[in-house]
Amino acid sequence: MHEPGSQLIGNTSSAEGQQTFQAFNPQRQEWIPQPFREATAGEIDRAVTLAAAAFNTYKKVAAPQRAAFLRAIADGIVALGDELINTASAESGLPLARLQGERDRTTNQLRLFADLITEGSWVNARIDSGTPDVRQLQLPLGVAGVFGASNFPLAFSVAGGDTAAALAAGCTVVCKAHPAHPHTSHLVAAVIGKAAQSTGMPEGVFSLLHGATVATGQQLAVHPLLSAIAFTGSFRGGKALYETATRRAVPIPVFAEMGSVNPVFFLPGILKEKGEALAGQFLQSLTMGVGQFCTNPGLFITQTGSEVFMETLLKNIAASPAGCMLTPGILDAYNKGLQQLQQAGAQVLGKAQEAAQQAAPALLQVSAQQALDDPALCHEVFGPSSLHIKANSTEELYRLAAALEGQLTATIHGTEDDLRQHAGLVDILREKAGRIVINGFPTGVAVNHAMVHGGPWPATTPAAGTSVGTAAIYRFCRPVCYQDFPAYLLPPELHNDNPLDIWRLVNGRFSKDMLS
Repeated sequence: MHEPGSQLIGNTSSAEGQQTFQAFNPQRQEWIPQPFREATAGEIDRAVTLAAAAFNTYKKVAAPQRAAFLRAIADGIVALGDELINTASAESGLPLARLQGERDRTTNQLRLFADLITEGSWVNARIDSGTPDVRQLQLPLGVAGVFGASNFPLAFSVAGGDTAAALAAGCTVVCKAHPAHPHTSHLVAAVIGKAAQSTGMPEGVFSLLHGATVATGQQLAVHPLLSAIAFTGSFRGGKALYETATRRAVPIPVFAEMGSVNPVFFLPGILKEKGEALAGQFLQSLTMGVGQFCTNPGLFITQTGSEVFMETLLKNIAASPAGCMLTPGILDAYNKGLQQLQQAGAQVLGKAQEAAQQAAPALLQVSAQQALDDPALCHEVFGPSSLHIKANSTEELYRLAAALEGQLTATIHGTEDDLRQHAGLVDILREKAGRIVINGFPTGVAVNHAMVHGGPWPATTPAAGTSVGTAAIYRFCRPVCYQDFPAYLLPPELHNDNPLDIWRLVNGRFSKDMLS
């Protein structure tokens, strides 16, 4: 039985720590009574050591059995029913309907990874049967440390995309729950533990640690048996983990998704045609979930002909409601971010009516020259605000785009003529973002085989990866080749007769055929 407030280390609850913390209900503005214990150094060591021992078995578990494990987790999450949704809402302040959708996203991505590894071709098997005979495939890294996110208590948390991808790859997982929603994390971790036992997975394939201090996460990051880290959160937190991991005696990869301002470029022709409608759609994207999405459009750029668009935007934002943010700390950081922008010279164009303990949506503005002279003006303020820049020419628009830091997304709104006349903008943004959107909005990240949720520094580390979609599995693998191996020592994916019937690159050609 996993006792609330304790760590889950394999199949055992552990409550050694004397330091405790509590979750906060942001809607009611009150602390939730049940305390949770901060993981001790000894508990962290036991969790990682057990995960490393389990990896020796789990890495050899056949894909259909790993897939059954993932599907059992998904089924268990669904079986929690309203208890999970109500608990997550109490800890996050998020609406029930939003969390029901997030639960579906969480279970769907678990099943998507199950389908991926069942089909099998994801291992990217490559065979060159010449002299020497060389055969390659992807193998799991080892123990993955997963850090839960504050803004997605289900989909980027204990059984979220990072955990799903790591388990699918054959890695074992030690998860550090986000301290904003420990009760939700406890419920989901118990489901994973039961799923592991019911499907015959080795003890230690998954463990959950709690902690509200930086020290707990840092102790996990430096453990010598940890092989990789996945993190979703702030630039400050992700950079700290990255620096810790690179200073280790044996550095390990850190896959940190650290946020973005997700610039939106509105070109003249489309604003002339659809300015009023686009203003409404943009504001909806900006204020969705009180702006607490890593793909929130925190920067937008216009040129000439934007008068109707801007007038509509300012009228609508004044009527927008303030909203409850995830934690008091996030609300405080949002308000401080707005103040810092104003101190740096940004003008407030419009703002919703203030409300106690809530975030008021806001629009600010700087000139193109201000943004070029002070790049910090274009840094993320997490929440429902966006900074407007008006470019006076296409050349200035391109200069602004070229000066941007790495982003998760970049969006262009334009007519066909706009897009043809600004073809150079796509070329610039291709080097800046992991996902480029045409005539849409960046909020809402589809979970599928082609999605990229990542981008150049400082959006993520490294740029060559994604934390959403099935390609996320490759963050937890490495290629290994077998040279001149006898057939009986090769993994089945590389056998001549292709017993798993997967797609392989054989002598430069994709095929399911057997080798003669």
